[in-house]
Amino acid sequence: MSVTLPESVDAWRMVSARRSFQGSLPIAAMQRLGGVLADTTGEARFELDFGRDEFGTAYLDVRVQAPLTLICQRSLEPFVLPVTLDSRLGLIRDEREESALPPGSEPLLVAEDGKLSLADVIEDELLLVLPLVPVNPDSALPDEVVAPPPEATSGEGRSDNPFAILRELKK
Repeated sequence: MSVTLPESVDAWRMVSARRSFQGSLPIAAMQRLGGVLADTTGEARFELDFGRDEFGTAYLDVRVQAPLTLICQRSLEPFVLPVTLDSRLGLIRDEREESALPPGSEPLLVAEDGKLSLADVIEDELLLVLPLVPVNPDSALPDEVVAPPPEATSGEGRSDNPFAILRELKK
């Protein structure tokens, strides 16, 4: 196991050696992810394992835990979303190899020279698990939205039939 994360690795050598990496990466170091977050404090803890499955398919197991600060679209307040991801990426050289991947494996296209940026893989996986519309599960709708309109609570001047007003206009 290695604690430091190299800038890039030769993916096929890592698979042959069955290398593993673990450690933490500052969220502020991930530029694309930082652009969609409300705050870039904290660290993403990761474990990366290279290997081959029983069918000989090269893979990269990615496990990441990170506290991501997002803006709740219900309350417009920042909140921390604890993200835990565990995915298996099937390493492929060509897009035609994608159909040969086992079920549950996502394709990861490796460059012709075999170089793979592990920090980019971690960042890509975190970007993919972000919700399209972040909503804090602990937030509540504002009272203006939840409360019934004042005319609905009074009960006066309102008939049971919503078309009663149209009937009167027709006469």
